[in-house]
Amino acid sequence: MNIKSLLLGSAAALIAVSGARAADAVVVAEPEPAEYVKICDVYGAGYFYIPGTETCLRIGGYIRYDIGAGDVNGLTDVNDRSDPGSLNDTFYKHARFALKTWTGQETELGTLKTYTETRFNWETQREGGNYAVAAGRGVSLNFAWIQLGGFRVGKDESAWVTFSGYAGNVIDDSLVGYGGDFDTGVVQYYFDAGNGFSAVVSLEDGAGANTVDSYVPHIVGGVKYTQGWGSISATGVYDSVWEEWGGKVRVDVNASDALSLWAMVNYGSESNVIHNSFKNWEGNWAVFGGGTYKFNEKTSFNAQVSYDEGKSLGVAANIAYNIVPGFAIIGEVDYVNKATSDYRAVSSDGFGGMLRFQRDF
Repeated sequence: MNIKSLLLGSAAALIAVSGARAADAVVVAEPEPAEYVKICDVYGAGYFYIPGTETCLRIGGYIRYDIGAGDVNGLTDVNDRSDPGSLNDTFYKHARFALKTWTGQETELGTLKTYTETRFNWETQREGGNYAVAAGRGVSLNFAWIQLGGFRVGKDESAWVTFSGYAGNVIDDSLVGYGGDFDTGVVQYYFDAGNGFSAVVSLEDGAGANTVDSYVPHIVGGVKYTQGWGSISATGVYDSVWEEWGGKVRVDVNASDALSLWAMVNYGSESNVIHNSFKNWEGNWAVFGGGTYKFNEKTSFNAQVSYDEGKSLGVAANIAYNIVPGFAIIGEVDYVNKATSDYRAVSSDGFGGMLRFQRDF
């Protein structure tokens, strides 16, 4: 065999081997095109479409840190005359991370919405009498409801508070109770006529010792009229556990672009019990009022005064400053005076202060 024949044979063998390997090669599939998240602006800023669906989702929340001092906030009970100041002469601290989700989708029966809020808390708390201990306060599911059109079911705060609105834009808005912002199971219907008139009917479970103990729920109903000048609302409630009833009227007025004012009058019966799910003030009646003045886009002043038939007086005022969008600092001063009355044998009073840092996202 000559050199030429040897080279030709080797080349033929290499071609055959290469062809066999090519026939056995694995073919890699082309990657599918990426499906980018699309913005959904139907329900406001921050929503996006869940890929592959027509549901819009928003994820948000806030991180909060409070520093309190004095006789009102956190560690001190102004009803306890043996404890006239902060426990151990120290500060009250509270931290919270709240995670919120919203969804929205248009259907043939109206807008389908959901809302959830989960809170993670840590704070300085009482332990063993006058000892102040910093510890976690656990996790709570504060909101989890579904709403289709005006029909809502799930866990929410009572319509007794949410329909007419909370009290003032202060941190300690319940120095004199105005009904509480307790969580409860609800089955409710909200009606909006589109011309400023709205109404609500809410069947509720209550909370704690005031949770319904029969098939009869607590019942809340209200009407409201809203225009450019402000709003006026009337809300009534029946407590099925204690067979008590209550009502309130609230007026909000936009006095100018910078100044807004509000006033509220509450009334509750005391046939069977002094306090119930909805009446946590002393006596039959309580009055509340306050306002907000915006100095500029970043700074506002908020104040609230409250008083009840049991001679409890609460005053709160703060300055809120938005350092940058989404980050605010609030400095507040509070005063409570509980005079001698049919509801308490001795009087007490106290001052307190709170500094809040909050990042909303």
